[in-house]
Amino acid sequence: AGTHSFEKSAMSQGEQAQTRAMKSLAAVLLVAILLQLAGCSPPPDPVTCTDGTSNCTVTNTYGSFTDRTICHAANVVYPSTEQELVAAVAAAASAKRKMKVATKHSHSGPKLACPGGSEGTIISTTRLNRTVSIDAERQLITVESGMVLRDLIQAAAAAGLSLPHSPYWYGLTIGGLLATGAHGSGLWGKGGAVHEYVVGLRIVTPAPACDGFAMVRELGADHPDLDAAKVSLGVVGVVSQVTLALQPLFKRSVTFVERNESDFTAQVAEWGRLHEFADMIWQPQHNKVIYREDDRVDVSAPGNGVGGLFLFRSVPTALLVGGRAIEEQLQENGTDIARCAAEQEGATRQLPAFGFTNDGISFTGYPIVGYQHRIQASGSCIDGPEDALLSSCAWDPRIRGSFMYNSGFSVALSKAPAFIADMLNLRDLNPDAFCGALDGRVGLVLRYVKASSAYLGKHEDSIDVDILFYRSRTDGMPHAHADVVDEIEQMALGKYGGLPHWGKNRNFAFDGAIARYPKADKFLKVKSRYDPDGLFSSEWTDQVLGINGTPNIIENRCAIEGLCICSDDSHCAPEQGYFCRLGKVYKKARVCSSEEDY
Repeated sequence: AGTHSFEKSAMSQGEQAQTRAMKSLAAVLLVAILLQLAGCSPPPDPVTCTDGTSNCTVTNTYGSFTDRTICHAANVVYPSTEQELVAAVAAAASAKRKMKVATKHSHSGPKLACPGGSEGTIISTTRLNRTVSIDAERQLITVESGMVLRDLIQAAAAAGLSLPHSPYWYGLTIGGLLATGAHGSGLWGKGGAVHEYVVGLRIVTPAPACDGFAMVRELGADHPDLDAAKVSLGVVGVVSQVTLALQPLFKRSVTFVERNESDFTAQVAEWGRLHEFADMIWQPQHNKVIYREDDRVDVSAPGNGVGGLFLFRSVPTALLVGGRAIEEQLQENGTDIARCAAEQEGATRQLPAFGFTNDGISFTGYPIVGYQHRIQASGSCIDGPEDALLSSCAWDPRIRGSFMYNSGFSVALSKAPAFIADMLNLRDLNPDAFCGALDGRVGLVLRYVKASSAYLGKHEDSIDVDILFYRSRTDGMPHAHADVVDEIEQMALGKYGGLPHWGKNRNFAFDGAIARYPKADKFLKVKSRYDPDGLFSSEWTDQVLGINGTPNIIENRCAIEGLCICSDDSHCAPEQGYFCRLGKVYKKARVCSSEEDY
């Protein structure tokens, strides 16, 4: 089962050359990762200005928003205390200027950090990065909103405490990850979303002139507005401090188990209840599922493992550039045979255990046992000393390296088996298409998220799906088998009523999404009270929240860019053989598909 057609076909000389090049690159990349270079140029500041702190632009860590526009702002401020933060908000509010918050690395794909126009103010939380207090007895930590997750979990561990859950990438700030509802994976207890552990916020909002144009609102665990503020897209104000409920320091035991797909549809609804930190990785090109057996163990359990996920390690920039060049060649001029052959070769050269190690250096076998703060998240490519871009994170926009789309959406757990069955059916129609459609290094990552009281959180237990896939640097250029991801996304959001991740996705995924949040009206009422003039709102957030307009942009090739769902061939790339067609499994989908697929 799962044998691809390329194994039965003779490759052309060009395809053989492409495959040899990819094999060579995979080998060198593996050596580079194993060496774990001491240096790594950290990602650049997402805000750049031509005149000190004036005449600025803001972007995200990938150097490009989903619509490829450049976001301008009149100025940026870098408050380092709450008092300075209040002054910054007051100055902008008194002038009726729009404001948006930018974080240290700015990881959201959508335009959440863009105030719109060119007269707005960017408030960077880069210098709001300190621990305010740790109460070991009450198991509480209070930090400033610009503290990155890496520093937060290390500070907690130093006090003998653990943050129970977090995203897998530790370059996010606590304020940023809360604003977008970022999460790890888990259904036990309060679940895998970080905002479920928030028991207090201090948030700065606009205020009337008689109150100095800005005020600090303190929201405790029982405050009725906390459910609006702890997942807010940044539209109710700027968070100054966050208080989180922690737990006594613990260890985890991790084993990745590779299995076939025979019971995938049944397991998806159950796996998250069997293991505290369970997740699943579906690799459709290889007909397999990798199950993460991940549970808490006592701190006395032997082991000092590290969760150094390979995607987040530093890589020599020359290799990143070379790898991207080959990827572009395979995407734009390759065949399914060549793409699948290259992916098969890459799969044989992956680091064991996805880069997790038993001692921080090497993998010697399962289980991998280590302290929570060393297992739960990683991101060593932001840790090394500056090395003049000899190495970097794979997505650093200063080099011509990785350039990807990241889709993320959740489907209710009760509907997950049917959704998985539909994806399997889609794959079975043309398995080789998935080689070009998805980033084959991982596959589809499925994480569990528990129902939340947050107004913009999940309203029922869900499975969250993460997909990485190729993005061209040329506007409107299709990628191979673009219809695969388009149909999966539309299936999840349309047929199964899924919810897009607030910090990921292309524009069309957000169209009408707010209507699927039962408590959206409560959120909008709090927003109106906290910021009646909409100074922390933008055209983008108004569109996403259903206040005014739509995030869709209807123009030629808009569906290729994910700015719309196609309704006309011109929304695809007819000159290159991509036309608007019905979905193959979800017939209500409208996808850009090449002529050869029909």
